[in-house]
Amino acid sequence: MTDKILLAHGSGGKLAREIIQNSFLPALSNSILNKLDDAAVIEPGGRLAFTTDSYVVQPIFFPGGDIGKLAVCGTVNDLAMVGATPQYLSLSFIIEEGLPINELERVVNSVKETAQAAGVEIVAGDTKVVNRGGADKLFLNTAGLGTIPPGANISGHNARPGDVVILSGTIGDHGIAVLSQREGLDFATKLQSDCAPLNKLVAEMLEVSLDIHCLRDPTRGGLASTLNEVAEQSGVSIRIEEEKIPVREEVLSACEMLGLDPLYIANEGKLMATVDPKDAEAVLAQMQKNEYGRNAAIIGEIKEGNPGRVVMRTRLGTSRIIDMLVGEPLPRIC
Repeated sequence: MTDKILLAHGSGGKLAREIIQNSFLPALSNSILNKLDDAAVIEPGGRLAFTTDSYVVQPIFFPGGDIGKLAVCGTVNDLAMVGATPQYLSLSFIIEEGLPINELERVVNSVKETAQAAGVEIVAGDTKVVNRGGADKLFLNTAGLGTIPPGANISGHNARPGDVVILSGTIGDHGIAVLSQREGLDFATKLQSDCAPLNKLVAEMLEVSLDIHCLRDPTRGGLASTLNEVAEQSGVSIRIEEEKIPVREEVLSACEMLGLDPLYIANEGKLMATVDPKDAEAVLAQMQKNEYGRNAAIIGEIKEGNPGRVVMRTRLGTSRIIDMLVGEPLPRIC
């Protein structure tokens, strides 16, 4: 570890993992927190999921969304990734002096519309204003609470050898959309963020099968880092097929031009699932009926041996080890 915080510590990759393991867990360790899932599962007379997150995206408005939509979707999705039905959210605004009121109201209206679409209520909040230069226009902090249906047992620790790996759609849309807005890049077609609430998609998947063992939304660090996290948590290896991973042509072109790898680009409206092979095709078919799963595809499987390793068979027929993100190629995407 370095002796100072770097932007890369917020990447969702190796440095982020190190600061969690070395700075937070030694002081705050407990049986619930140590699972390191997207939301904590607590059982005070019933199975509840609880999560918290912060949003510092720059710019705060981008094609397909804004920081308000992002905050609601991100919190809802973290709850959904343990199979929960999101119900209540809190929302705190940290506002830089000088932010135009009309921009604040635009974000608040976006929060309202997204919460309605996701079927959740904003039930608590807070506002702080900091001196000019003390924040980057607007930061949001959230907390979310949801209930877990009977029979669902979903965790990053539950991936099993033989499980099929399903991806809900194209990767890299959010990160490239934010980058294009920030850097003034133009594409022949309008690329938009995939920012979306996935709780209804997850509920439909669980109606088909309760043998969904793991769900993750590949946000910071992209699909590559998410797969590595699951492989490490579950003590398994994962093998994926490059040609089966859906990626938009615009994202591929932008990544080639900028020297980026779409596997490491952030998403805000996609999920990765590991599913018992007997139910995989049925779950996939159900996903493809939902607007947020139309491009869902089976991209690989869980293997025994080499725990923590992710390997991709490339289009050329070779094998490539996919490591967790190192550094921060695209800051401020969530």
